[in-house]
Parts: sequence; C-alpha cells; structure tokens
Amino acid sequence: MGWCLCKCRPLSTFSSLLYSSKPSLPFPSTFLPSSSIKSSFFSCSISSSSALATGTFTWEDVFRVSQSAEEEEENNSSYLHGYFHKVQLCNRGSGKQSEFLPFVIEGQTVGFIHAGFVENFKSFNDVFVYIKDNSNGGSVGEFFSLHPMLKTAEERTSAVAYVIKCLGEKHIPGIRNELYPVVSSFGSPVLFSLERAAAPYFGIKAYGIHMNGYVEIDGQKHLWVGKRSNTKQTYPGMLDHLVAGGLPHGINCKENVAKECEEEAGIPRSISIRAKPVSAVSYMDIDGYRYKRDVLFCYDLKLPENFIPKNEDGEVESFKLIPIRQVAEVIRKTQFYKPNCALVVIDFLFRHGYITPENFGYLDLLRSLRIGECS
Repeated sequence: MGWCLCKCRPLSTFSSLLYSSKPSLPFPSTFLPSSSIKSSFFSCSISSSSALATGTFTWEDVFRVSQSAEEEEENNSSYLHGYFHKVQLCNRGSGKQSEFLPFVIEGQTVGFIHAGFVENFKSFNDVFVYIKDNSNGGSVGEFFSLHPMLKTAEERTSAVAYVIKCLGEKHIPGIRNELYPVVSSFGSPVLFSLERAAAPYFGIKAYGIHMNGYVEIDGQKHLWVGKRSNTKQTYPGMLDHLVAGGLPHGINCKENVAKECEEEAGIPRSISIRAKPVSAVSYMDIDGYRYKRDVLFCYDLKLPENFIPKNEDGEVESFKLIPIRQVAEVIRKTQFYKPNCALVVIDFLFRHGYITPENFGYLDLLRSLRIGECS
C-alpha cells in the first residue's frame, strides 16, 4: 500500500448514446440507437430563447416562452431536439472517465475520485491509501481506499469528516453538514456516511426524491413550478419542482417525500401521503474533479385545485401553476430549468402521454433518461 500519483489507468468505459454511435451503455445492446437517430438528435442546438442567462429570467419570460409555441408538428424529426439537449446537460464528460480512480471499500467499488483531487489527501495517510492490486492475472489495478484500520462505518465516517473539515470550502465548496450514505447500490449496507457537498468529489452514488405536484383543471393537467431563491448556492433563480431533495442517511424515500413536502411547499402529511412513486431517472456527469452519479426517484402527487403551496425553508422564491403543455415548451426551448429537474419532467411527459411513439426518436429519448447506472 502507498501513494501512487502517476496517471491512472483507464477505467472501463460507461460511454452513453450521447457521445458515440456505438456506445457502451449501462443497458442492453439492443437499445443502441441507429446512426441516423444519433446524427439527428445529438447535434441539437439551443434555441434563441435560451440566450437569457440562466437564473436571470423572470416569470414573465417563462410565460412568454410557454405561450408563444410555434406551429410545429410534433412528429417532425426535430421536435424532440430540445429534450435531448437537456439530457446532454446532465451527462457531460464521459471521455474523461480515465482521469478517475476507483474508490473501493470492502472489495466494492463505491465511487470514483479524480487523480488530481487525491493530491489533497497526501497528508492523511492514516485515512486514505492507494493500492496496486497484482492479483488479477498479473495485471496491475490501481484504486483508492480507506485505511484498513478503519473497520466500522462509524470510524470511517468520523475519519473522512475530519479530512473534509480540514480541506474546507477551498476544496469542497458548499459544505452543508448533511450526510449521504456511501453504498455500492441502493439498499445495500452503508459502508460509511459522507458530507453531501463532498459526494461528487468522491463519485459516490447519490440518491434523491423529486415530486411532480400537479392539478387537473377542466381535464387538463397543470404543474406547480418553483423558482429557486436567488440566494441558493446552486442554480439560483432557476425553475424547480414543487418538491425535491437529496436522500440523506437514515431516512427512507417515503419519509423524505413527506419531510420535503412540509419544508418546501407547506404540504401537510394528510396530503403528501398520497404521493405515488412512479419512476426513476439517472445520469452521470463529469465536471472537473466532480463526478456525479445520481439516481432520482420520481413521485407524482395530484393536489386539490384550491391548494396553494407555501415555501417554509426560504429556498424557493415563488411558485406558479402552469399548464403542462406550456411547461413542456419551456423545457424544450430554454435552459430555465435546473437540469436534473428537466429530466424528471420529461419522464412525467412520457408517463402522461405528452410525448408519444409518434414523436421521432421516442425510444431513444426514453432510454436516455436512465443513462447512469440505475442501481
């Protein structure tokens, strides 16, 4: 065991259909898109409506876009371009996976850490170690791990927390003092818990809940849309779900939905208990030293027509109730939505019949909502 700061060997590729005509995907090879689909959709451009800087738009801008739909046939070959672009925004940097080392605990790969970022851990030899494994048929595998003396989840959590505290905001901005469980897959034993802001720097799987709160008026679905506070550290001023949040250690999805409903929209448990788990989306995004491998559990909640949400935690500036077809136009034509929220709304559009098999590229878009390892 010891520190090895040479360039790490390439990891097995997780390239998605967004980057290659013959990608290696986390789903069966029968799902590979045709070259015509790839060339048609994955070169999509951003519409002029996206020219406004993200977060600087107003509700007036939102309504202007949503109500000015051009006459466009929903079955023409370009109709889904805007949706594919939102998938791209959540799945960047696949070509940089070779820059990351596997993060292995108890023989299980739980994350990926950039070879440059581990420079920050050189003085913490009693917490972090590099290992070269020659046991696999003579080949050398390099990976990153925790010191073997840290045997329990509690010991690992405490030791890693100390390192993160020492590194501070300079290296890990946005520290929230909120712990995420580190697991090899959803529901598997928790190997330790990690500061939420550090999760992408360790490339761990992070889980969250996103809830579509909708109302039916005269047979038409309307979606409650939140506009994030301008003081939010991430994606200030952008559009968001009625309710969404990460899944911290020690709470299940159902309870987290109820908690977030109260905090973010003032929805009492007597109503939030009706929220239905309906789907999941996943993505993997590399941005510098950050490697996000997220799975979002999607919920739908049909709300009474007279319900008015009220934010309780100061993270949402305001809410608007918007016809779902107009929400769809905003997602297609702008970058007003927080990117991962756009994926969840696109999933809603599939499930409620607003995107149909008649739309050219239907199956490719449907598969692309789960590019990340959904486990």
